[in-house]
Amino acid sequence: MDALDLLLTCSSMPRVGAPGPNSDQLSQLEAAALRVPDHMNLTPYKCLIYQGAELQNLSELFAATAKLEGLTEAEQARAPQLPLRAPCIIVVVTQYQEHPKVPRQEQYASAACATMAMQQMAFAQGLGAVWRTGVYAESEHMKAGLGISSEEDIVGFLYIGTPAVPTPIKPQKQKSIFFFPGSDAKT
Repeated sequence: MDALDLLLTCSSMPRVGAPGPNSDQLSQLEAAALRVPDHMNLTPYKCLIYQGAELQNLSELFAATAKLEGLTEAEQARAPQLPLRAPCIIVVVTQYQEHPKVPRQEQYASAACATMAMQQMAFAQGLGAVWRTGVYAESEHMKAGLGISSEEDIVGFLYIGTPAVPTPIKPQKQKSIFFFPGSDAKT
C-alpha cells in the first residue's frame, strides 16, 4: 500500500479475526510507534500486548470494570466479549516524565501518535485495526487491573487482526479545516 493511499483512504476495521499479527508484524508495529513525534526523545508511552490466553484475563477485567463503573445490564453482559473480538489487543499507556520542555499534554499527544502509527502500520501490512477508548480507557479500576498508575492514562485499546469483511471506506468529508487568519480565503 502506498503512503498516499494509506493516508487518504484509511478507515477503522472494527470486525477482525484470526490470525492476528505475527512476531515480524508486531516488530513493525513497534518500529512505527517509535518513529512518531517525540520531543526530547522521552518515549512517554508503553504498549501492553494481549493475545491468546491473556485475552481471557482482559475479558474478566472488562467484565469487572463494567460492573464497578455501573454500566447498564446490557453493557455488563457485553463487556466480557469485547476483548475477544480480536486476536490481538495493544493497550497504549502513557509514561509521563517530568521535563521542563515537554508538558504532559505533549507527551499524551506523542502516545496518541504512536497509537495511530501502529494502526496505520497494521493497515499497511494488510491487517485490520480499530482504536477504542470510552469508559474502559478512563476507569481507575481498569488501570489498576492492568498495573497502570493512576497518574498515567490509557490512550486506547488497539484491536488488531485479519479483516473479517472488506474495509468500509468512509466518505470524504466535505468541509475545510484550513483557515487563513486575516483574509477571507480558505482552502
